[in-house]
Amino acid sequence: MIAINDIHKSFGDAHVLKGITTVLEKGKTNLIIGQSGSGKTVFLKCLLGLFSPEEGDIEYDGKKYSSLSGDEQRDLRQEMGMVFQGSALFDSMTVEGNVRFPLEMFTKQSKSEMKERVDAVLKRVNLIDAHHKYPSEISGGMQKRVAIARAIVMNPKYLFCDEPNSGLDPKTAILIDNLIKEITEEYNITTVINTHDMNSVMQIGEKIIFLKDGLKEWEGTKNEIFKTENEAVTNFVYSSELFKKVRQMYIEERN
Repeated sequence: MIAINDIHKSFGDAHVLKGITTVLEKGKTNLIIGQSGSGKTVFLKCLLGLFSPEEGDIEYDGKKYSSLSGDEQRDLRQEMGMVFQGSALFDSMTVEGNVRFPLEMFTKQSKSEMKERVDAVLKRVNLIDAHHKYPSEISGGMQKRVAIARAIVMNPKYLFCDEPNSGLDPKTAILIDNLIKEITEEYNITTVINTHDMNSVMQIGEKIIFLKDGLKEWEGTKNEIFKTENEAVTNFVYSSELFKKVRQMYIEERN
């Protein structure tokens, strides 16, 4: 669980985060949504420890980040897995090498222990025959699965995903969404997903936080989105014709 208490973040005169308070729940997919410029990326970087809020606190399972020593903060960051928007794989490394990289950097495991762990996570993301391929030799969906395997190889307590469906076709995007949700539940991870993909919201949005102009405008579940009267949320969610029809169907069924 990650508890965020009244955090503020500014860059010069730009007040980007304006007192956000929320709880990101363990074993659930927590989605951060909002328009460009709403503060989503800065919020995510604060959670990752890349930015330090000027005010407020962030607690990771009861540990207040600002109260930890430098070594303790480093140890905490090693409990975080990250799936980047573009997968961010090393082109010169094989799939196996990409997934093994965090183990080589941050653990003292033997080669056999590393191989066993890499094999296990690649099997979990359904990549059992891709060990010796390079990123350029596999599809975008497979690259994303490699990125997820790398993110979970060290058994993180917290998993952060930045636009995990970016550049994927709708069918593959659904597979990635479902994989992230399954891993979240199996490993009991606190998963935070930064996304603009409303299909993801409706597919796996167990908790949704909507940011607007650096404020938490609304939070709830994917089912509660249909019920909200918050105009900013409805304008964002139902900007497409598809979701307008879904909204209308919901209203008609309720009446």
